[in-house]
Amino acid sequence: MRQGLRFLGIVRGMTPRTALLLLPGLLALAAFSTQAQTQALRPVAVVSGLQDAWALAFLPDGRLLITEKGGQMRIAAANGSLSAPLAGLPRISTGGQCGLLDVVVDPAFASNQRIFFTFAEPGDGGNSTAVGRARLVGDRLEEVRTIFSQQPKVNSRNHCGSRIVFDRAGHLLVGLGDRFGAKEEAQNPANHIGKVIRIDVDGKPPADNPFVGRAGAAPELFSLGHRNIQAAALHPATGELWAAEHGPQGGDEVNRVRPGLNYGWPLVTYGRNYGLGTRIGEEGPKAGFEQPLRHWVPTSVAPSGLSFLTSDRYSGWKGSLFMGTLRGEQLIRLTIEGDRIAGEESLLADLDKRIRDVRQGPDGWLYVLTDGNNGQVLRLER
Repeated sequence: MRQGLRFLGIVRGMTPRTALLLLPGLLALAAFSTQAQTQALRPVAVVSGLQDAWALAFLPDGRLLITEKGGQMRIAAANGSLSAPLAGLPRISTGGQCGLLDVVVDPAFASNQRIFFTFAEPGDGGNSTAVGRARLVGDRLEEVRTIFSQQPKVNSRNHCGSRIVFDRAGHLLVGLGDRFGAKEEAQNPANHIGKVIRIDVDGKPPADNPFVGRAGAAPELFSLGHRNIQAAALHPATGELWAAEHGPQGGDEVNRVRPGLNYGWPLVTYGRNYGLGTRIGEEGPKAGFEQPLRHWVPTSVAPSGLSFLTSDRYSGWKGSLFMGTLRGEQLIRLTIEGDRIAGEESLLADLDKRIRDVRQGPDGWLYVLTDGNNGQVLRLER
């Protein structure tokens, strides 16, 4: 209902010229299969008192690792109590959309205590998104090092991305933003702007990366033509990377990200120029570029956080893809049929909270992380 009202409000607020420009996208939005909420969710506060929280990760002992964009990483105990900020993080460029971003736990954490995180790294020319590695020993970080730095650095506080996903080979897939002012570089394979990269745990490009040995291409590249990825997850059956990225005025996307492919930005996009509604690139299929599995027009939902449900905690939802949204202030459940997205359901709209991350916990429940002042980790029970 809330989405339907938003849709009607958007149409009523348009000038005739803007409505005509956006008509194809409006028709696509109206035609897409949507559902009413099929089961009630009860958000239970697990952690409170967070400031601009960005990511959460589960530790084997039941504790939670949580990042705050301002540059703090904390541990939440099972009772919800928060540690002081962990010491030892590298210098971080904060402000705007940049700061301390994602955090993931090494699949072999029980034996190596390693974690990986992304952050805006300051340096000559501005900053860029970097990947850090550390050992979490008790409540402190040890052996902290930066294993990858996006090149080039850009004087921007926008579009830092980013999410980290371990693939089945144990390598890291990392989504990197186009830094807003450098969008054309998303098509340049010589750099890391607007790309997904694939690196090993030491930050080196694996030999089977799709651009290794290609003249004029960075060997870390996995895919190109992305705008600002803030959500990513590995498909539990296929092992493929699925990612969601922000468009400008509309044009948010969910993509199945495959090695060596080009996802279009800014040459092929459903997004429009801010405030004008005019085209940025071409819309619709074009040879050499991948089409999104789902896109949102005419306004953005601003995706952040993505998780496939593999548990039986929620009747009939196993296999669904859950996506948090910032502007949309809801959790979206996407119904998956094979390689396509068949339907969409809006959840938690009554929270009126920006959802920054969503993860399935070891207990099978979904957990969401809310943004802003007094952010929370909420367990979604039913």
